[in-house]
Amino acid sequence: MGATGMFMPNLVLGNPQKNINMMTNQTRPKVLFFDVNETLLDLTQMKKQVGEALNGREDLLALWFTTMLQYSLVTTASGQYEHFGHIGAAALQMVAANNNISISEKEARNVIVNSLRGLPAHPDVKLALTQLKADGYKLVSFTNSSNEGVKKQFESAGLTEFFDERLSVEDIGKFKPSTDTYAWAARKLNIKPEDCMLIAAHGWDVAGAVWAGWRAAFISRPGQQLFPLAPKTEIIESDLQKVADILVTYK
Repeated sequence: MGATGMFMPNLVLGNPQKNINMMTNQTRPKVLFFDVNETLLDLTQMKKQVGEALNGREDLLALWFTTMLQYSLVTTASGQYEHFGHIGAAALQMVAANNNISISEKEARNVIVNSLRGLPAHPDVKLALTQLKADGYKLVSFTNSSNEGVKKQFESAGLTEFFDERLSVEDIGKFKPSTDTYAWAARKLNIKPEDCMLIAAHGWDVAGAVWAGWRAAFISRPGQQLFPLAPKTEIIESDLQKVADILVTYK
């Protein structure tokens, strides 16, 4: 599982977990894999557009997002695959229908696709990526979004230059947090699972990575929590810059 005991988080739900840095000579992971949506990109603009499509019912946003995640896992568990944006649009239609709001498939897809592709990077992201790249780390994006989708997202947010490679689950047809998907990503980079580190702002993604034998860093963006039943996460910080400050101390 990597050296997960080197940082001892104190689990308190409702508050960010903090690291106690016990050592400064942690072994460096060979590749840093980054989740994209929420981790690197700020979803505030997207949530506003989805809320408008739901007749201003911003209270339904959390339900829409969890429904989207639920049905991405349903497709994977059933041996099927559909673009994440299309699943997001279908989830939007489902939540809308349950609240007497009518949205056609075309309208829903336009809302999701357009809102996903114009997202800005979080303020902490570019400086942190610059620091990690300058320190010699190999940076790879690893997303549930499609290849075309993440390409356009990075072009819009100005993140393309930071990454050595971009990986999309579209190429394996299984969404994270399927164990097969993390194993596939490690094979793509020709490295062992223990040499991979996922950096993500989603507890389900971090849990999936650690269960697949990866190391992980969790960014506790607002509204995000680690899964309490998952193994301990090596690094837990409130933004990417703080994660980068730790990783550059690794030998």
